[in-house]
Amino acid sequence: MLKIGTKAPTFSLPDQEGKMHSLEDYLGKKVLLYFYPKDDTPGCTTEACNFRDGYKEFEKMGLVIVGVSKDSVTSHKKFAEKFDLPFPLLSDEIGEVVEKYDSWGKKKFMGREYMGIIRNSFLIDEEGKIAKIYESVKPAEHAEEVKSDVK
Repeated sequence: MLKIGTKAPTFSLPDQEGKMHSLEDYLGKKVLLYFYPKDDTPGCTTEACNFRDGYKEFEKMGLVIVGVSKDSVTSHKKFAEKFDLPFPLLSDEIGEVVEKYDSWGKKKFMGREYMGIIRNSFLIDEEGKIAKIYESVKPAEHAEEVKSDVK
């Protein structure tokens, strides 16, 4: 179980262009690492587009936005291009990072239970420590919530 003030788990994953990203790349910057279930689905699109729309403001605050799902690099590329997303979407096809960040678990949809990505986000400080944990976020409200926390 991850806790505020502890070191964020390291990772090394490819983005939508195939470029590798690791947590160490972002030392000295605030990072919002957000986990989402699936590219180009209603909730995930709402969340991503809200981060896109507030991107310039997040940049001014010194916050880096990074999305993570189990979708492929190819799927991320299509999603990022379709919605003009200006931030990296990391592909964790085997789910190792998703699990390290406690974002894999039992979900329910229309009475059916299944395992999947839980929509959690982690605000990571300049030293690579977890500053805030957002659990089961609401896609339409999350970008504004993060903005008010980072200000």
